[in-house]
Amino acid sequence: MIHTFDAKSYTDLLVRYQPKPIANEAENDAAIALACELEHRPVRSPEEDLFLELLITLIEKFEAENYPIPAGNSASMLQHLMDARNLDKSDLIPVLGTQTKVEEIMVNPRAMEIDEARKIADFFQVDLSLFLESRSQHI
Repeated sequence: MIHTFDAKSYTDLLVRYQPKPIANEAENDAAIALACELEHRPVRSPEEDLFLELLITLIEKFEAENYPIPAGNSASMLQHLMDARNLDKSDLIPVLGTQTKVEEIMVNPRAMEIDEARKIADFFQVDLSLFLESRSQHI
């Protein structure tokens, strides 16, 4: 059976829950609880799907403003890739050429030079841009 969108049913949901931009933790918790309730229903109407999408948008906006994810730097990205592959700093010496270069990047974090970033990106088979901090140009 194909459901068609019912504007009155959607309006009823809006009147019942009165969604608005989330202003604090309590409102966010309530919106999350309602979104979870809707999300776990075995069958949702098209109106409930649309309402759930609205709730998720409001939750994401609140959380992006109140819980920003700090941008990583090249050293933190490199450390993450190394951890994922159970590598240590000595494994990067053949890639970068010297222990000093590895130490400069890992221990006393500094921005990678473009040639270093290319070598690391090739080694891990990832996009070069992961290691180019605050550079707007594409290499």
